[in-house]
Amino acid sequence: MSWVSRITATAGRGAVRLVPADRRDWAEAVWAEAHEAPAGWPRLAWRAGGLGLIVKEGQMARTIGSWLLFALTAGAAAWGAWPGSPVSHGAAIQGGIIITLALLAGLPLLARLWLGPPESRAARWLRAGFSAAILALLPIQAAIGLFVGTVPRSGINRHTFDIAIGSGIPGSSSGGPDWGGEIAILIFTACYLAAVLALTARRTPVAPATLVIAAGAGLVLGIVMYAVAPAGLNFRYPYRPGLHGSAAETFVILAWILVFSAPAIAGAIAGRRCHVPDDAVEATAARAWQGFGAGAVSGGVGAVVVTVLGSGTTALLVKSAWVRDWFYHGQHVTASAVYGRELYASQNVQGYLLLAVGFPIIGLIMGVLGAGVTSPAPGLPPGGGRQADAGELTPVC
Repeated sequence: MSWVSRITATAGRGAVRLVPADRRDWAEAVWAEAHEAPAGWPRLAWRAGGLGLIVKEGQMARTIGSWLLFALTAGAAAWGAWPGSPVSHGAAIQGGIIITLALLAGLPLLARLWLGPPESRAARWLRAGFSAAILALLPIQAAIGLFVGTVPRSGINRHTFDIAIGSGIPGSSSGGPDWGGEIAILIFTACYLAAVLALTARRTPVAPATLVIAAGAGLVLGIVMYAVAPAGLNFRYPYRPGLHGSAAETFVILAWILVFSAPAIAGAIAGRRCHVPDDAVEATAARAWQGFGAGAVSGGVGAVVVTVLGSGTTALLVKSAWVRDWFYHGQHVTASAVYGRELYASQNVQGYLLLAVGFPIIGLIMGVLGAGVTSPAPGLPPGGGRQADAGELTPVC
């Protein structure tokens, strides 16, 4: 009985910390009254009932549900990406998976401590979307790495592999990057995730409407760029199913126009929609923040969308015969030619890293420029403005 009571007491104390601040006194009072019940089963029953009441709190129930969903999704992603025994870089890949999951679980807690929680639904959805994209890339990268790192045993495929990748031991597989490559990927992932958490935190003066506008612009940019590069940034074999000749060239021009115009338009709309203080200096700073947030988010969303869709398509190409038939429909290519194209496509998936770095940088510049050329809505709405934790006045859309 004693160990059951200790476990229940520990669970209750942890649950109280998850209750919203305005309800925490009530939860602590409910838990403290357990000492008035007789020791043994009556006190245990009281604590169990109190724990049930605490869990029923709406915000806590959502928090528990979110963590359970994250645990299930993360487990599925790790299981799909976990390397098999023949993979020579298996330890590095396993370490990368574990650290990635730790980043996804730990960085939001640190961001909540330093910058506050996400205050709007848009911020929560944006965080969830980026986390889902990172989890989706784990098995995608594993499938591509296993394909491009497996050395054919003989034949023309072996000759193609030697030309594209280099010589290797027949039948062996590196399965993915070594420790150096994994560390670089982890640093990049941590920086991206930290930026998203900072832009969506309560104490960051980026308005919820700015996040919505920027996410919409980023989705359009990502989908258009995916149509241009559906299987890696492969300029040697630029296959775009359904787009040929002048249509493909027009789409490429449109895509690169969007790279610069989408964040600028998002920054202009965000700067125009958001009410700012009447003081000229504060108004300029507030407008710049909206342009900064709109540009960074639109560029980041666009890069993540094209990376997930393009890498996913490449992974399906090397794993699914049905996808290969659809992708190469109407093209008379031999099996060895298909292998060569997929090998080059798998290599060129790394090119999406350039987009992941370049799009946010371009977005930052164009977003601030777009917000700077607009005339924001003057003043604050009646009784408007939300007070940030640090005391600054945050623009309201």
